[in-house]
Amino acid sequence: MVVSVEQAVAAPYCTSRLADAGARVIKVERPEGDFARGYDSAAAGQSAYFVWINRGKESVQLNLRDEADRALLERMLAEADVFVQNLAPGAMARLGFSSEALRARHPSIITVDVSGYGEGGAYETMKAYDLLVQCESGLAEITGSVQEPGRVGVSVCDIACGMYAYSGVLQALIARGRSGEGAALKVSLFDAIADWMAVPLLQHEGGMSPRRVGLNHPTIAPYGAYECAGGELVVLSIQNEREWRRLCEQVLKKPELLEDRRFLGNENRVAHRSALDREINQVFSLLPRTAVSERLEAADIAFGAVRDLAGLGAHPALRRVVQALPDGEVASVAPPVCWADGAAFEAKPVPALGQHTAAIRAEFQTSV
Repeated sequence: MVVSVEQAVAAPYCTSRLADAGARVIKVERPEGDFARGYDSAAAGQSAYFVWINRGKESVQLNLRDEADRALLERMLAEADVFVQNLAPGAMARLGFSSEALRARHPSIITVDVSGYGEGGAYETMKAYDLLVQCESGLAEITGSVQEPGRVGVSVCDIACGMYAYSGVLQALIARGRSGEGAALKVSLFDAIADWMAVPLLQHEGGMSPRRVGLNHPTIAPYGAYECAGGELVVLSIQNEREWRRLCEQVLKKPELLEDRRFLGNENRVAHRSALDREINQVFSLLPRTAVSERLEAADIAFGAVRDLAGLGAHPALRRVVQALPDGEVASVAPPVCWADGAAFEAKPVPALGQHTAAIRAEFQTSV
């Protein structure tokens, strides 16, 4: 059983994946509910964020300033395998539910503290939301157009943190199966995205600081978007010299580029990206995207389209599941997981606020 005092994205992402895997997840919400319920009403009247990462959970409304509700939470935790929380730093400790205190009372429990910048240090008490951490971590600096930084279009810091929390819980469960001991896990948005920023940081400290290049790869060329006749974009990726040769000979029909010293090896091509792009654009600008795609496919070179959200919705590779909501249903994106023996994923319902409060109070023997 998983008990989670959670809100927003990072912790709910972790527990949603545990619920998808078959865990019983009890989501403890404040009387007014997880504030992510109010982000929008795009998913058949429900918040798209909330629908995405709260399926399969039980919702119980508790006021943790109330002694009786804290006692109920304590009884739930006495039977829990995992406890996840992402309240403000120190909030759960002030209520008597720090990871240290819980581990002392329940040695087999696995506690997960999700924070913005981790414990200790000057940023410990800083409020942290996804865009703030994108900026603080340098991610925004390497994202966007040449002219200005940009936000990654999804809550990538929250998602990364939730993924690490999920994998940490699975590792701790395996270890507990051997030793019987739980664990106190700590994961932060900043640590999660800093790990993803390892390559840009190593490049910067090695004298090759990445620059913003729009729809291009900062350190591989050619790898980016090119405009075809009619204005449609095609994205291609060259990963090695064999592919570079096929691009020159079979797609661009310019074998002489193979002898051009500016383009000998990836580092030279990156250094002379503008000249390289001119050579590619001279060919692609005269051909419709279908013709460019046919050449790239025949040359066995990776390519793709720049799609909008309608394009994603109609993409032949997109898998969907019907997601039951408190009032209605929505066709949601199926999770990217493998199931044994090809079993189909079944999306469990998204709970209404406090839907399971009465049942959980009765189960854990406290009065309504």
